[in-house]
Amino acid sequence: MPATKEISQPIESLTQGQEPPVGAPPGTMVLAEPPKQPYWTEERIEIVVGRLLQIGVLLAAAVVLAGAVPYLARGGEPESHYRIFTGEREDLRSVPAVLHDLWALRVRAVIQLGLLLLILTPIARVGFSAIAFGLQKDYMYVVVTLIVFGILMYSLMGHYAS
Repeated sequence: MPATKEISQPIESLTQGQEPPVGAPPGTMVLAEPPKQPYWTEERIEIVVGRLLQIGVLLAAAVVLAGAVPYLARGGEPESHYRIFTGEREDLRSVPAVLHDLWALRVRAVIQLGLLLLILTPIARVGFSAIAFGLQKDYMYVVVTLIVFGILMYSLMGHYAS
């Protein structure tokens, strides 16, 4: 059985320009660091989007509940007359009107705010997706997502522009 030869020369490091640590025995190899993953991976984006939707729905539910408890404690609305249709009051039909009533601490405006938060949750998801696609340098999806975001914002606020 032949004897194994000992290497008398140090083995070169796998990365250029890196020296083994001081005091390392001859032949110590310095391994290259693995390439760093981008911070915004698909998995991380999915986690953030999931949390965004969870937090949005829970926040909306909490706000609706915060408005519903005093509303129901006061007795709610008077009895409805189903032969005559009356829509929602004018002060609860638009975002600025709801915010104005909210400033006046009207409980129905608090409930409406909770519903607005529920509507804004998926819109925020689309906005975050556009930012995430931009960070991933996926510009085609950025454009498509911004178009969808614009359509959603117009559907929510568009009648104020005209």
